[in-house]
Amino acid sequence: MSLPPYRVAAYNTAKASENKIHDDATAKRFGFRGGLVGGVHVYAYMSHLPVQRWGRAWLERGTGEARFGKPVYEGDIAEIAATEDADGLTLQVTSGGVLCATGHAGLAPAAPSVSVSEFAPATPPAHDSRPPADEHSLPVGKWLGMTPLTVTPEYQVQDLSDTRETDPVYAAEGIVHPGTILRCCNWALSHNVVLPAWMHMGSTVQNLGVAHVGDTLDVRARVSRNYEHKGHKWVEIDALVLANERSPIARVTHIAIYRPRQLAEAA
Repeated sequence: MSLPPYRVAAYNTAKASENKIHDDATAKRFGFRGGLVGGVHVYAYMSHLPVQRWGRAWLERGTGEARFGKPVYEGDIAEIAATEDADGLTLQVTSGGVLCATGHAGLAPAAPSVSVSEFAPATPPAHDSRPPADEHSLPVGKWLGMTPLTVTPEYQVQDLSDTRETDPVYAAEGIVHPGTILRCCNWALSHNVVLPAWMHMGSTVQNLGVAHVGDTLDVRARVSRNYEHKGHKWVEIDALVLANERSPIARVTHIAIYRPRQLAEAA
């Protein structure tokens, strides 16, 4: 069984961000057609069909997985397809006839129990004091945090507009979008180290609850891997996203290339 495909006009919200992989000129030097639409936004597009299938229950205890293989570019149509299988939904994102991302979503009978005390809090350095991202600043075992974000009504409206979200549950119930929850894992990296051009490559998500407008989001993350593959420097983190420092919202394995080989070749 397949759900009707979901189509989104992709939007690059990060053109002016510190991460120059979203900038057209830098991305073209790396061999791309233009600035990349962020992985958290592509995941946000992918989350629409699980919510359509299972409703709020998926946001409270569902699972999600995404792997990003090819870029999605601003203005192009991203088409998300979902096929039901024995474990949930197999997801694919195509754009311009190219398979850009794959993933899966499922619904657990209950959210697993997670002890907040097993995740150590960490305060990121001042913005101007962040070290460059490397093996020394992102060693295995290091704890990372983010500058907390309080989700205001204005932030929520802009976020839903940026992700082109059409499901009414978020505005009607004041629920923070899963794309924003996943973005906290990006911030666990970018609030701690300098990342001139980097790429979110995939995430595995266990939803544990919902956050609402007015809540303050934070993350406690531990570096679980730091390695080189095909000339790229990769990092993986095990992250727990919290609301108001106490309520677990999602546990995420977050994977990124923090130093693309193009940067090493240009050095």
